[in-house]
Amino acid sequence: MLERSHLMVVREVERLGSLTAAAGTLNLTQSALSHAVKKLEQHLGTPVWTREGRSMRLTQAGQYLLGLADRMLPQFELAEQRIKQYAQGERGTLRIGMECHPCYQWLLKVVSPYLAQWPDVDVDVKQRFQFGGIGALIGYEIDVLVTPDPLKRPELRFQPVFDYEQVLVVADGHALAHEPFVMPEQLASEVLITYPVETDRLDIYTQFLTPANVVPRRHKVIETTDIMLQMVASGRGVAALPRWLAEEYADWMPLIPLQLGKKGIAKQIFLGTRKADDEIEYLAAFVKAAREPEWTAAKLRR
Repeated sequence: MLERSHLMVVREVERLGSLTAAAGTLNLTQSALSHAVKKLEQHLGTPVWTREGRSMRLTQAGQYLLGLADRMLPQFELAEQRIKQYAQGERGTLRIGMECHPCYQWLLKVVSPYLAQWPDVDVDVKQRFQFGGIGALIGYEIDVLVTPDPLKRPELRFQPVFDYEQVLVVADGHALAHEPFVMPEQLASEVLITYPVETDRLDIYTQFLTPANVVPRRHKVIETTDIMLQMVASGRGVAALPRWLAEEYADWMPLIPLQLGKKGIAKQIFLGTRKADDEIEYLAAFVKAAREPEWTAAKLRR
């Protein structure tokens, strides 16, 4: 029978690259781990690894087991953590995943009063995912996903938090700074600065540039909002951000937010959770707090 311990062996050997290193993290001797590997392969009737000198490479069967380990082990670990917290009378940890890079400032405003109301709850924020936020939510790596792009799945629930407008941000001395709005072709000669997100998930591309068959002169990626807007303010490029965030920075930086197209680009931010977690009190309280009218985009600059 395939057991959890087998999945742990597959994950650790692949992560560390050798039986010797994996044995240490699994609290086993190397001989005991070698025996466990041999027994697993005999039970499955197929090799899990091929040996290449001191290194080990997963076979096709091993790759399948690794995928299973990546999906199942986080759920076991979360279950143990929560049972331990219940046994000790603790509330737990709320793990929030961010697919909306500029929403970090919004999250700070929500988390501060939430922590005051729930002193027994810790908050952990994850901003990067190996396979996307939806996968992290389904795989129990996070409990709440902040995203502008909800995905309908029967096991998930997405609730809107606030509306906002996506705008182009330019330096106040830029040639476009006094335009009432900008059109896609006007960005063909620009350096477009974005967060490190695939272009097929960036609104500036999917809802503005790509439908018009326009590409910017250059696409530059920067991880942090502060550095991105410092680059824009110094005339090194333009960026697309929520209007509320652009206006917040424009209070102390020489920046101008411009409407994208004649009609603008309207967006929403959603909170995604698992329906199976509906009864978790502190999670429901966070979603309720985040949806309060005081956190609407029109008031976020306060």
